[in-house]
Amino acid sequence: MRTEKLDYYLPPELIAQKPTDIRSDSKLLVFNLASGELVDSRFSQLGNFLLPGDCLILNDTKVLPARFFGQRIRGEKLEGLFLAETEAGIWEVLLKGARKIKPGETIYLKDKQVGQTQLCRATFLGTTGQGTYHLKIETGESPETILDKIGFPPLPPYIKRGDDLAEAAIDKLRYQTVYASKTGAIAAPTAGLHFTNELVEHLKAMGICFAHLTLHIGIGTFKPIVAENLEEHKMQQERFSLNEENSRIINMTKEKGGRIIAVGTTSVRTLETIASGSQVKAAGGTTELFIKPGYKFKMVDAMVTNFHLPKSTLLALVAAFAGLENILAAYRHAISQQYRFYSYGDAMLIV
Repeated sequence: MRTEKLDYYLPPELIAQKPTDIRSDSKLLVFNLASGELVDSRFSQLGNFLLPGDCLILNDTKVLPARFFGQRIRGEKLEGLFLAETEAGIWEVLLKGARKIKPGETIYLKDKQVGQTQLCRATFLGTTGQGTYHLKIETGESPETILDKIGFPPLPPYIKRGDDLAEAAIDKLRYQTVYASKTGAIAAPTAGLHFTNELVEHLKAMGICFAHLTLHIGIGTFKPIVAENLEEHKMQQERFSLNEENSRIINMTKEKGGRIIAVGTTSVRTLETIASGSQVKAAGGTTELFIKPGYKFKMVDAMVTNFHLPKSTLLALVAAFAGLENILAAYRHAISQQYRFYSYGDAMLIV
């Protein structure tokens, strides 16, 4: 399939720059696959479109404050994004301005709370050859400890932010699901950002059950498709896990005829990675599953998802589930109704 088929025009003003004041006040576009009907609603009304016995699958990954600032000894400012610790004390990062830095040069990572204070020294080791770079961190502390001191929420580049601490404090709260518990992602599972604790409790009281899994979102989820054909694109590996308790909840739902409703494309990919027929087993590992049109789904009956970028693997996944023309028609409707798009945008239920 040619990648250009995943293209569409989005007015720039519909790219959400901030979340709604209340998470569940975001809009919800409900797409009924059987009838083709589109219904405009609010996320707080999600329960109106679910049935007792349905099971919502939540990705409980927790986002690291992976964006950081630094400077060279000569004073030039740097901005980076932590991706992974490849071995003890060695960080793989994206780093703006890295081509000007020579291997062996010392740079400083700065404490966000005290401005120019040099929190820790790092040695620039050079390129990985994959568009990323290695830093050797000299404090001996874990990435989580260091980033908690210096890091900012790793918002995608289409959300415009600087190093304003007040904005960062809001984003640190809102670019995180209310049920996040397992640290390791460098981006949020954005379909889950619409849930409040009150909405979760309301749905449980309706007879909706919940199961949790973990997929730590890496840079691969958002890597643009640059190949002319989808088949030429390769996903990068991301770590996932599903424990015994939650696998039992999912399997019991299937056995009783309930629907498995994945919240977010990351939940979809994890379920489809570990599915065997209509069952799942507790598992952990990595996945590089690329779901694109033509894929046959094994576990997922419905999904909650945000509106995705053109020519992205996320748009390919929802097109595989609902049909490309159906999705593009739904997106045209959303644009006409002024839905907000992308990470801080509104949601869609495909059921």
